Amino acid sequence: MALVALLRGVNVGGHRVFRPSILARELGEYDVVNVGAAGTFVVRKPRSRSEFRNALLRKLPFAAELVLFDGGDFLRLEAGNPFAPELSSPDVVRFVGILSKAVSVRVSLPVTFPPDGEWLVRVMESEGQFVFGMYRRHMKTIGYLGQIDKLFGVPATIRNWNTIAAIVRVLKTPPR
Repeated sequence: MALVALLRGVNVGGHRVFRPSILARELGEYDVVNVGAAGTFVVRKPRSRSEFRNALLRKLPFAAELVLFDGGDFLRLEAGNPFAPELSSPDVVRFVGILSKAVSVRVSLPVTFPPDGEWLVRVMESEGQFVFGMYRRHMKTIGYLGQIDKLFGVPATIRNWNTIAAIVRVLKTPPR
């Protein structure tokens, strides 16, 4: 089964910058496909999780948080399409927050940030390690997305729904 590898907090604002396409090439023995610039990879021949985790983290020029999922988790996510009934305007982005580990705490949703006035981030629902929401394109949004960590009590990495769709396309494409 393929893995999906997600790095947290890389290539953002000039910090912890690297070239994901080069890293994917360097990990060629695992048949790694780079998806975008945010440290998102589909690993078609992972062998074991721990072996791949160690290989990827050794290649990075800095310490980073890495979360690994079975590809099937993303196929189920796409099949359930949590955003199907939602219409959005061009300034609203649908996202999935991926929690670094499963949490036992139940969060009362939906939640908006800021809590008063026009929302910039709206967390609508959660399922396992996945959190679904929308955000508006605004300078303050990144700070409010960081509130998801506090809300669930564990680090989360955010990916646009379009990135999730791209991951699924790669998972559905036969390996080279």
